[in-house]
Amino acid sequence: MWRLQEALIEISGLHACSLQPAAGSQGELTGLMLMRAYFNDRGEGAQRDTVITADTAHGTNPASVTMAGYKLAKVATDARGNVDVANLRELVDERTAGLMLTNPSTLGLFDENIEDVAKIFHEAGALLYYDGANLNAVCGLSRPGDMGFDIVHINLHKTFSQPHGGGGPGGGPIVVRDTLEPSLPVPAIVRDGDAYRLDFDRPSSIGKVRGFTGPFGVFVRSYAYIRSYGPRLREMSEVAVLNANYLLARLKGAYELPFDRLCMHEFVLSARNLKREHGITALDVAKRLMDYGFHPPTIYFPLIVPEALMIEPTETEAKETLDAFCDAMVAIAREAAEQPELLKEAPHGRPVKRLDEVRAAKRPILKYGFDHPTTAEVQHLEAQKGA
Repeated sequence: MWRLQEALIEISGLHACSLQPAAGSQGELTGLMLMRAYFNDRGEGAQRDTVITADTAHGTNPASVTMAGYKLAKVATDARGNVDVANLRELVDERTAGLMLTNPSTLGLFDENIEDVAKIFHEAGALLYYDGANLNAVCGLSRPGDMGFDIVHINLHKTFSQPHGGGGPGGGPIVVRDTLEPSLPVPAIVRDGDAYRLDFDRPSSIGKVRGFTGPFGVFVRSYAYIRSYGPRLREMSEVAVLNANYLLARLKGAYELPFDRLCMHEFVLSARNLKREHGITALDVAKRLMDYGFHPPTIYFPLIVPEALMIEPTETEAKETLDAFCDAMVAIAREAAEQPELLKEAPHGRPVKRLDEVRAAKRPILKYGFDHPTTAEVQHLEAQKGA
């Protein structure tokens, strides 16, 4: 665990690490608790009451801000897909505690103004928090600490080989600048000569954020992944970025590209052209993609892109798979023009057909098993409710 911490410190460009947070979302909350402790120690806790997030932020960012007791402010995105620096200058003042930012953003774009952004906050006495959800785009290439960030959470379950989704387990270690180290959760994992121990004697600690030191099995797998690359860890990010740009180059003719730039590890297309010309939505594209044997990408996020399709191939896919995916996406765009009803009724080859998602959300069937209700039974129950 100590060696994993040291690797994460080097990758982040910061000074101290805690492995405790169980997921990225808990890492966010932990980071904001550290931010609050920092300002309380400086006598500024009451004054610094606002945290700024980007309008492209993961939904956990504003949720974590609220849970940590801060007020939320939102900064806009400019025409290049960066944080709008002019808008940011209007928002930052003596009441600002910090910024939560993903870089590259959920648009898959590296912020061209990140040094200016960091300067604005640090000159105001505020801190920068790095949402590490997209760290796999920059490992070994650039470091959040060098960009000016003071707090980083790292998703072991996204960047370092842990399976993503399915309920876990995950890991969201937090890495911080030296000024925040005294407040890290206890127990701290420390090295004394050739021995290692758990240090509970941290008077300024925010305390525990989980029962013990974290999900050890997750640590072993992530540590092995990092050690397997060793000094070549940047190859992981380079391949992820290469794969994403390859897909982008092949698909930007069939779908709209909101920000015409080279991307990082992911990119966002829009099906707005298909909706405008053929009445086909991003949801229709996603459902049809299942017929081609591909799990659909994230849709309708980030929220600032209409009919968004967020595509992230990662570093693990072979070129043959990438080409097959592109062929499917191009074929779907062609089908939207020639056979739009085919997409509106998709998927066709799956055990479960198109669901009424609004109805499913409002009237969920929460029991499943050998005795789950038949269609006729569900209709009978609905008729009774209607009566």
